[in-house]
Amino acid sequence: MLSVRVIPCLDVYNGRTVKGINFVNLQDAGDPVEQAYMYSNIGADEICFLDIGATNEKKNIMFDVISRTAETCFVPLTVGGGVNDIKDFRNLLNCGADKISINSSAVKNPNLIKEASDKFGNQCVVLAIDAKTNVNMNSGYEVTTHGGRNKTGIDVMEWAEKGVLNGAGEILLTSMISDGTKKGYNLELTKLISENVSVPVIASGGAGEPNDMVDVVLKSSASAVLAASIFHFGIFSIKAVKYEMQKNGISVRNCGN
Repeated sequence: MLSVRVIPCLDVYNGRTVKGINFVNLQDAGDPVEQAYMYSNIGADEICFLDIGATNEKKNIMFDVISRTAETCFVPLTVGGGVNDIKDFRNLLNCGADKISINSSAVKNPNLIKEASDKFGNQCVVLAIDAKTNVNMNSGYEVTTHGGRNKTGIDVMEWAEKGVLNGAGEILLTSMISDGTKKGYNLELTKLISENVSVPVIASGGAGEPNDMVDVVLKSSASAVLAASIFHFGIFSIKAVKYEMQKNGISVRNCGN
């Protein structure tokens, strides 16, 4: 079994890390540059930097903040938010990002996935999917954009399969109803996608304790677990999560200090 990755997520707004519930009621959670440095030194396998204001408010990408974050980060860095075209991909990679996450722009222009994959390799193209329950969809879930604000009428399962076919090398799957609740990941949703695509799936939305990470790996076949609140506010450490995973027979990388 490949090692499961533990990924802290930095949701960044106006240059500060924030965290809310279901993407609203945001609380300040610190400086992203300082946090990236800290997490890369205490066992994070990767770091995800999502500029949540870039798409929703049509702001420019914070290239300066991302560059400074990449300089302090000694593990792979995934960056998303406000990425609209190949030029943005190139600029972010030049800033030090290792992977680029796209969501709204991919829905608007599905060919962007293929363009980026052909140009830079599928290993750096992450398709982010923000899913909401919709019983009218074949899978039971609908793709949303702009932090869950906008419905698309697109079935999550069909979109995931299409994204992989177009060249996405990884899927970042967020259950919008679970996000920030600390009540556990959406196991049904994660299992549905993980077992039907050929690329790694990162489970996101709802982590409240290490056992939630264990469950989403063992019960839903997630390749990686992403969390924000429990790490940013010191509820649990990355080391504690990895220790619990190891205890349950899950292979993990360095547990840090």
